[in-house]
Amino acid sequence: MDTLWLVIGIIVMLVGVLGCILPLLPGPPLSYIALLIQQLRSDPPFTSKFLWIWAGITVVVTVLDYVIPLYGTKRFGGSKYGIWGCTIGLIAGFWLGPLGIIIGPFVGAFIGEIIANNNSSQAQKAAWGSFVGFLFGTLLKLVVCVIMAWYLLKLIF
Repeated sequence: MDTLWLVIGIIVMLVGVLGCILPLLPGPPLSYIALLIQQLRSDPPFTSKFLWIWAGITVVVTVLDYVIPLYGTKRFGGSKYGIWGCTIGLIAGFWLGPLGIIIGPFVGAFIGEIIANNNSSQAQKAAWGSFVGFLFGTLLKLVVCVIMAWYLLKLIF
């Protein structure tokens, strides 16, 4: 039975790591669930303290994933229109594949700033802010999920 829990955990962990790149899959929560699944084994490998710490990290990273691109847009001079455009662009970009996920927030923030009657150079600056924020948020999620995957792989080797 322990092998079954390990296999299920590995599958959920792989989906979690993919979720770092695909915006509709919650990467860190799925990776955390993979760790929780391991507690169903006959000899649970993780302590309660370890799981609570990772629960906190998961919540913080999940919230930051939504906040960082918006902060990047605002930090680079974007308005509320740019922030909304960034969010809508991220959602719309999902349907265009991996390239759309990268380009969507940038284009959305740019269009939002143009709608807000800002000049194109200001709109481009805000769009770059959303792009930088998106990349940073994705990197943060990926690092957290890879560390959780490492803990899972330690159980095998």
